[in-house]
Amino acid sequence: MRAAIVYESIYGNTHDIAEAIAAGLRARAEVSVLSVRDADHRQLTGIDLLVVGGPTHVRGMTRGSTREQAITDGLDKGLRTEARHGDPGVREWLTGISATDLQTAAFDTRIKAPSIVTGGATHGIVRRLRQHGLPLIAEPASFYVNRDNQLLEGEIDRARRWGSDLGELAAKQAQRQAVT
Repeated sequence: MRAAIVYESIYGNTHDIAEAIAAGLRARAEVSVLSVRDADHRQLTGIDLLVVGGPTHVRGMTRGSTREQAITDGLDKGLRTEARHGDPGVREWLTGISATDLQTAAFDTRIKAPSIVTGGATHGIVRRLRQHGLPLIAEPASFYVNRDNQLLEGEIDRARRWGSDLGELAAKQAQRQAVT
């Protein structure tokens, strides 16, 4: 099985989660981890599982304006910023998907609080994946940061376990499809 994890990350947290998910998936799949900046839709050819993730900004996926503001704020605060001014986000990347025969999963990073308060990027990711007719194999996952934009303790391990679970679910789904 082949999997691709496409992520957007401003401060590196979502990238760290993507790498942890990949580590969990690697027991069952050959995995590529791609920033939206570097992810070409042609790289989805031959992929069985696509995992898409991004940070939560203003209760949803980033927009150009929220990305630019987050980069500026991060630089002003001396934070490590992985994104560059003008980079695309998951929102823009998802508009170009043309693949139709793959399983998908979605994740986001957000402040730990009830989703009614924080919202979540997964809502928009899932909606766009479904618009392309792409089925989800698992409930979307959120991984948490504190107000200082640091991943909470245990989130990397939780992401690794989620990746392992995705690998099992994708393998079972592939077996079911092979039988029919």
